[in-house]
Amino acid sequence: METSDEEIDRLLGKLTVEARVALLSGATTWRTRAEPAVGLREMVLSDGPAGVRGQAWDERSTSVLLPSASALAATWDEPLVERIGGLLAAEARRKGVDVLLAPTLNLHRSPLGGRHFECLSEDPELTGRIGAALIRGVQAHGVAATAKHYVANDSETDRLTVDVRVGERALREVYLAPFEAAVAAGVRLVMAGYNAVGGTTMTANRLLTDPLKSEWGFDGVVVSDWGAVRTTLETARAGLDLAMPGPEGPWGEALARAVADGEVPEEAVEDKARRLLRLAARLGALGDTRPPAPVRLRTREVRALARRAVAAGAVLLANRDVLPLDPGRLTTVAVVGAHAARTRTQGGGSAGVFPQDEVSVLDGVRAALRGRARVLHVPGPRPDGPAPALDQAECTDPRSGRPGVLLRMLDADGAELYAERRGGGRLLEPRLVPGAHTVEVSARLRPRTAGTWTLGVAGFGRMSLALDGRTLLDGDFPPETDDPAVIHVDPPARCAEAELGVGQDALLVARRELAPGTGRAVVVSAAPPAPDVAASVAEAARAAGAADAAIVVVGTTEYGECEGRDRTGLGLGATQDALVRAVAAANPRTVAVVNSGGPVELPWRDAVGALLLAWFPGQEGGGGLADVLFGRAEPGGRLPTTWPAALADAPVTRVRPDDAGRLDYAEGLHVGHRGWLRERREPAYWFGHGLGYTSWAYEGLAVAPVVRSGEDLLVRVRVRNSGVRAGREVVQVYLARPDSALERPERWLAGYAAVRAEPGEAVTAEVRVPARALRHWSPEEHGWRTEPGPCRVLAGRSAGELPLAAEVEVSAADGTS
Repeated sequence: METSDEEIDRLLGKLTVEARVALLSGATTWRTRAEPAVGLREMVLSDGPAGVRGQAWDERSTSVLLPSASALAATWDEPLVERIGGLLAAEARRKGVDVLLAPTLNLHRSPLGGRHFECLSEDPELTGRIGAALIRGVQAHGVAATAKHYVANDSETDRLTVDVRVGERALREVYLAPFEAAVAAGVRLVMAGYNAVGGTTMTANRLLTDPLKSEWGFDGVVVSDWGAVRTTLETARAGLDLAMPGPEGPWGEALARAVADGEVPEEAVEDKARRLLRLAARLGALGDTRPPAPVRLRTREVRALARRAVAAGAVLLANRDVLPLDPGRLTTVAVVGAHAARTRTQGGGSAGVFPQDEVSVLDGVRAALRGRARVLHVPGPRPDGPAPALDQAECTDPRSGRPGVLLRMLDADGAELYAERRGGGRLLEPRLVPGAHTVEVSARLRPRTAGTWTLGVAGFGRMSLALDGRTLLDGDFPPETDDPAVIHVDPPARCAEAELGVGQDALLVARRELAPGTGRAVVVSAAPPAPDVAASVAEAARAAGAADAAIVVVGTTEYGECEGRDRTGLGLGATQDALVRAVAAANPRTVAVVNSGGPVELPWRDAVGALLLAWFPGQEGGGGLADVLFGRAEPGGRLPTTWPAALADAPVTRVRPDDAGRLDYAEGLHVGHRGWLRERREPAYWFGHGLGYTSWAYEGLAVAPVVRSGEDLLVRVRVRNSGVRAGREVVQVYLARPDSALERPERWLAGYAAVRAEPGEAVTAEVRVPARALRHWSPEEHGWRTEPGPCRVLAGRSAGELPLAAEVEVSAADGTS
């Protein structure tokens, strides 16, 4: 039973102004403050778009890793996403987490956005619906969801300081729309981003109050992104409620003094504290309230759901009668590419987790064909990018001899303060102890390849790297940014080369000194000599030519798609492109699997027999993709973002602010497929595109001839499964107003519905177009209006394939516009 506002006010009355102020800053990096006087316990927050990490980056505390947000949006399946939300809630409860910092509702404005794997789509309607489904799933089990990053935080370049300039109409109709949907779904928290909008940083922006709290009626907590609060007065006077992290920060004692001096109204602090207590009551963290019993999911159920989500989001971009592969007709399958054996399961940055398990594409194919066909793996050339962190399979702790590395914390004289064995070389939060001065990571390497190895250490400040007592690297490397994702999660690597021989163990020792403002992350890496590109491509082609079918897996690296930086291009690199071309030339039954979180250039797309988009598929990626490859599951995905053939074709590519720090959203309403339509450009694959294992005929569209302003529009679309197996179709409805007196997109997504049918069966999809799809924002009147007149309703399979159309007359409900 929810605590009443009267009871919350009674508890609030027991707190002094100073006590109220104290609640508004974090107690630690991931915890809010407790207040015994009112029975308030700490609340724990955690990153979580694809998995719930908890309060620490530690490979010993594993998490269920689900497909990336872009993969979830590709399902166009709200009931499934709700179930995924429930799984995330169960994980949160298992880890003692009250607040999940997800979903990310920023848009895929440009294909160069570096963090698009963590966002849902290019479209406000799809993003709003899928985001709302995830919120409902999470919050149905006593965990709070967080809509982030409010608002127009759609790229990573200079993200801490960028000032986004976006017109009022585009802001309302495009960028705020998914957050409005989240509030309508009951989201408990909204996170204010680092960026500014219209010259004011978001943590102090009036948008936190209007429309969020006033017009939309949001009664939850507005939390800052971590470190986004940089001033006291401006942010405290605004709609921000909780400054994270803590305990240090611009609020605290400074805010208490500002209230005492009359610079910040006491009523503002009271409202913020009331919202925090209300959140605590909803989460069972206040007084006599108790959290609901944890949801218990068996490991088999978790893995089955994660695996189902992989297939549901996999997008079959092209198929020339190659998929599904029939295991009964295969004797040898060649699986090609480094990404096949080390499939990238998640994007880089603060949302990363240590997964419970990772099933690669190679693992999934081998399991599917075990006892039926021979699977031959050829790694091909090494993808571009820095060396990966040391894995425990590659080294041993020099003290115990067990797999892993030795982590030591040393004082200023080099004396050991503590030591422990760790599972690998990625150590983002080594335990701090009194007197700690230097972090040391050592490992005994056991090379399986002779030649010139690339060895590295990542971090900031004074660092060194030694091999068998010989110094390879020693220098001072100060941070070039204060971006917390770079400082604490993804510091740049400093590398050196050394000759190693097979069977000759070598002791690698990395050290970094601890200094204020540099974090404490240390990442130690090692990469064997890169194979000759021409020889490895030729080897892959030979293997493909001798096989019944070939599966070649290519994709991006952690340094191409990662929080904290945008992409500079969409290419996968000359070596990966050459690999696909060679394999496809050697075997017409080649399936190319693309392992990326967002769009990439596919210059060989017409040469392969089939093209499957895997996204970052999470821990069960290999199993779910094998289900699709061998026909046990249909590829259910439809593109949530338009894919260009080449970056130069994309209508919106600017993600870098000008010299004044401003980024102008000059395209206005015309983001995503809307921009492609306005520019009359043809992409490689349209928003909404995706093939299944059957075919569909669109036979009819029925809609009322008149719709009144403020009313939903029901569109009925008759489709027939014209193929030979059962399937699922996502029927999409778009609107167009060609005779409008206003500037509008040529057409825009207004609704969608999924249907299933047996071969030859006809079914009717009922797509409810909400009244909001027909309205527009009037900056002059500062309100929503609906323009009367003719409206074109279109239906089909994607933004570029809409065979059915009908006319509807939009009438004003009260005789006015």
